[in-house]
Amino acid sequence: MNSPVAVHASAETDPGAAGRELGAAHGEAIRRTCATYARLFAAHGLHPHHVRDHARAALSEIGSWAPHLAEEIEGIAHGCGLPVWRVGAVNARTEILAAADVTGEGECSTSVVLPGDGEPPRTVQTWDWHDILGGAMLVRTLVSPSGRAIATFTEHGVVGKIGVNDLGLGVHFNVLRHRSDGGRAGVPVHVVARRVLEEAATVDEALRIAATARLSASTVLTVVTRDEARCLELSPAGIGEVAPREGFLTHTNHFLAPELADGERTSAAESSTFERHAWLAGKAPALSAADPTARARALCAHRDDAAPVCAHADLALPEHRRWETLATISLDVTARTMHVHPGGPCAVGEESWLTVPAARPR
Repeated sequence: MNSPVAVHASAETDPGAAGRELGAAHGEAIRRTCATYARLFAAHGLHPHHVRDHARAALSEIGSWAPHLAEEIEGIAHGCGLPVWRVGAVNARTEILAAADVTGEGECSTSVVLPGDGEPPRTVQTWDWHDILGGAMLVRTLVSPSGRAIATFTEHGVVGKIGVNDLGLGVHFNVLRHRSDGGRAGVPVHVVARRVLEEAATVDEALRIAATARLSASTVLTVVTRDEARCLELSPAGIGEVAPREGFLTHTNHFLAPELADGERTSAAESSTFERHAWLAGKAPALSAADPTARARALCAHRDDAAPVCAHADLALPEHRRWETLATISLDVTARTMHVHPGGPCAVGEESWLTVPAARPR
């Protein structure tokens, strides 16, 4: 059964007040998400004191790079009654797991087609993560301190992830793993995605924003506008860029930019990322469909179909080793709208989408 996606709409532009509002409204879910991550960290051998110290260091980095988002995180913690470092830990969960040298099967497969002839981009991605975090999904509509309206799919307590802004820029999000990951805590990649959504109107602006963050973990932001799409592979070793080929751009969970690929930390023995990327390469016609439901159904491939783009948890495995496609997401950057289906492509239907505009809540 698919987990529901919670929704929170806010017109509050003061970061601390917006965080407190969110924390109060979704306190139980945020506390539950933080507790689940604590269990996940422990299963990977991380002591709570190490998680706390890393989270506090990450909060310091956020405070220097995006002070208003540090204020928002503090507000979320106060609103839901948790220590600030606990909420900091879920925002820095990618960095904490990278510091512990954690690898795994997932996550995520992304496709963007630029049809040309004035037609809008066609985008879709799966969001694969641990099945125990199915209840952590949250869609937020919010207004930045500068007045930018944003719709973002994220997790309870995490400031942002995938989304679209009212300037017509969208961001897809896939984790990567590089040999330069780890060490002293950097700016969390989820915070980078949120700030890109707040400030960027073009792919080049997104790149300039991301380039100012000192990172300690890797990810790829696939940034899309009406006329352009590019994968920005972020890592502590630098940023690689991947452009579409004949209007088609795909990414899974390994580096494609040659200058970073030599530092790849994920292997075919532990991840399906290489299989999924190869499978996507032959699906351009189906992924070009104007209808997001048709695009989502084009991602319906399981292990027996050659690549687990649509992942289902193996309940025989321990919970920290289980992966599932928890959501399928499409962005319409021309309509400034995000479509979210709770679950994998094999369950998507015309009526299963949650459609959320990047607009000021009324």
